[in-house]
Amino acid sequence: MLPEGHGLHPGHGKLRGFIRFFNLSTGAFVRVQLPLFKDHCVLDSIDGILLLQRDHDTAIRLLHPFTGDILDFPPLETLLRYVNPEFISAASINVSEDEIVSLIILGSPGMLQAAYANSGDLQRRVSSWYLKQIFSPLSFQGKLYVVRDCGGFTGPEVILIDPPELHGTEPWVPPPRSIAKCPVSAQNEPGLYYLVEWGSEILVVATRIGFRHSKLSVHRLSDLVLGKNSVLMTCIDGDALFIGLRNLCVSSKVFPTIVGDTIVFYHAKEYYVAQYHLGSGAFLPASDVSISGFAIPSPCSIIYHIYTCCYRQQWNKGQIRFQGEMKEWRVKRKWRIGVSLASYAMILVYAVFIYLCLPIIH
Repeated sequence: MLPEGHGLHPGHGKLRGFIRFFNLSTGAFVRVQLPLFKDHCVLDSIDGILLLQRDHDTAIRLLHPFTGDILDFPPLETLLRYVNPEFISAASINVSEDEIVSLIILGSPGMLQAAYANSGDLQRRVSSWYLKQIFSPLSFQGKLYVVRDCGGFTGPEVILIDPPELHGTEPWVPPPRSIAKCPVSAQNEPGLYYLVEWGSEILVVATRIGFRHSKLSVHRLSDLVLGKNSVLMTCIDGDALFIGLRNLCVSSKVFPTIVGDTIVFYHAKEYYVAQYHLGSGAFLPASDVSISGFAIPSPCSIIYHIYTCCYRQQWNKGQIRFQGEMKEWRVKRKWRIGVSLASYAMILVYAVFIYLCLPIIH
């Protein structure tokens, strides 16, 4: 869903019920009229399907934006006994052989539980297990992948949350399982890890925070599963990876201003949006606009529209990343729980992580 900027969120009167979508692989733009956004807001986008929340009753709904098909799930309010619905960090969709659609949502900061339901259910079920210290959740082929920091000498790992299964007559979510260790440098430098969908594969982007400069590397998750931690990718078929609180793969062939075989990210030490070239290892600005003061002029490059899609708390409110400060909802803010603070919680997690790493860096 294209971030329009200028505060033009879906449902804004000036859009007259229309929303624009753009394909990051083909560059195609499509305009669709979706009147239901008068009383709905977007939580997320999963495999092109919009995850919506209805204002007056917090009902969760899946919408196919081009066919208008809708599936209803229990409201977020049904999670109040278990998790804080203001902190929704990830979701995945799975369709069984008998065409039952199940939805898994990870919620609550710090200690996370999986809440799951089938379409038409009146109540959500919540997993009996918890997760701690996770980041970079990715929905991929009906499953959830996340990075978990185990601490100590164990280091981070990629864990997998499978879709619900039938246990007798009751569905349940199997406990998460570790599938791969994340690569750790010989210097044991602190870093973050990002999971990105790349065609039919998952890539793991490792970022290192060194004393003088940052280091980035890209690995296939399939290689890490086999223990091949030293296999690096120096080419990703001309694509670019945008990493943030949500990670995207973008074709440079259809967006001429984007350089291929790069990682686009916010360089927190130099205060600009950078592009790191996998082949040469060079860092360059992704745009000729400085963002140290978070005041890029309008109109802005398509790079900033795409980068905004990595941050749900701006993507769904008509804001552009680095074009002014993050704002709360101007309309219906008392109803829109789960859409304003979800990504903000993850920002706090990242901020605390960087803060704790500073003594090590210096």
